[in-house]
Amino acid sequence: MPRSSAASNSSPDARRNSDATRQRFFDLDRLHLSVRLGSYRADMMYWGVLGERWWRNYQHAHSFFEVCYAFSGQGTFRMLGDEYPVKAGDVFVAKPEETHEIVSSRTKPLGIYFWAFTLVRKPDHAATDIDRSVDLLLDALATSTRHVAPADEGSLERTLHLLNDEIARKPPGYTQSIRGMTIKLLLDSARSVTEGVQSEEVEAPVRSTAQAVVRTAVRYLRDNLSRPLEVRDVAAQVHLSERHLSRLFHKETGQSILEYLTALRVETASQLLLDQELSIKQVARAVGYPDPHYFTTLFGRRAGMTPAVFRRKGGTKFKDEAKRPPPRQERVEGSG
Repeated sequence: MPRSSAASNSSPDARRNSDATRQRFFDLDRLHLSVRLGSYRADMMYWGVLGERWWRNYQHAHSFFEVCYAFSGQGTFRMLGDEYPVKAGDVFVAKPEETHEIVSSRTKPLGIYFWAFTLVRKPDHAATDIDRSVDLLLDALATSTRHVAPADEGSLERTLHLLNDEIARKPPGYTQSIRGMTIKLLLDSARSVTEGVQSEEVEAPVRSTAQAVVRTAVRYLRDNLSRPLEVRDVAAQVHLSERHLSRLFHKETGQSILEYLTALRVETASQLLLDQELSIKQVARAVGYPDPHYFTTLFGRRAGMTPAVFRRKGGTKFKDEAKRPPPRQERVEGSG
């Protein structure tokens, strides 16, 4: 994304978070952070800042989560055909595969911080009680239909200021400090746009026994993606016949169990492919496909491109590829 200049201001907060300081937010890219959140691993894809002049980023979709926080101005967040006005203090989120676009106001240009991350459930992880509370929050984030919300009483903005200050000064231990702040930032991001999680001890209410059964079945699928799975394996977990579970599952999700499993495997693979240290063969095995050729064919059919091309494009698909921005250049030290 292109950078922009910030309006000057004489207040202490403005001086601390001047344009020069905000541009340091890009430096977080160099840390290649990966953090644990409950039963999930979150890999940070990129960090950045835009403002305060007119800009637009055109319709596109990612295979990962992207969160924006507006620190000034106004604009429009277009998501899946709907338009949401956004202003200073708002958080807005695009989930994987959601086509979206941000357009700044011309009279009051929108200034934003943005950060993007994958969320991949760790296979064979035995969740603790603490993990389950975080898992509940992240599961709610993945299914939330709320795209824009006010930030949580300034908590998120304070964390952003601290991240900027830490990466700009680089005091001893700054990487570990930033890692902790990143965990807080991601949790604050999820809290901002989730309404169904009221307590760490209580799961979001279910409408029926059928929904509870399907939720358990989906959790089992997520926890066992790397293993060969049959409908009978899932049915055994919920103590129902294959036929009865299949009927309930289709009624609740609109898909068969195996259709849902395939979609889940491709979605997870699309995030794992962004980890350059994993070979395509390793990604295939991690999502339950021991034959990399079969995986490549399946992924290509679902994503419209091979895993290698998908990886090269960074998991971002533009509706009009001509609008794809050039790769961001590394900031030169001392250039401000």
